Amino acid sequence: MRDFSWKYFAITGDVDAYLFYKEVGGNSEEENVAADELAAVEEAE
Repeated sequence: MRDFSWKYFAITGDVDAYLFYKEVGGNSEEENVAADELAAVEEAE
């Protein structure tokens, strides 16, 4: 459901879809850290 709400928001820009996405989970702190680490690795290459 989380993926669907994000994809729907990305396509339509519907604010309610974004709010629903955040309500059902959004990005966890672990995902944010993992994304930062991945970006650092890609920059090093």
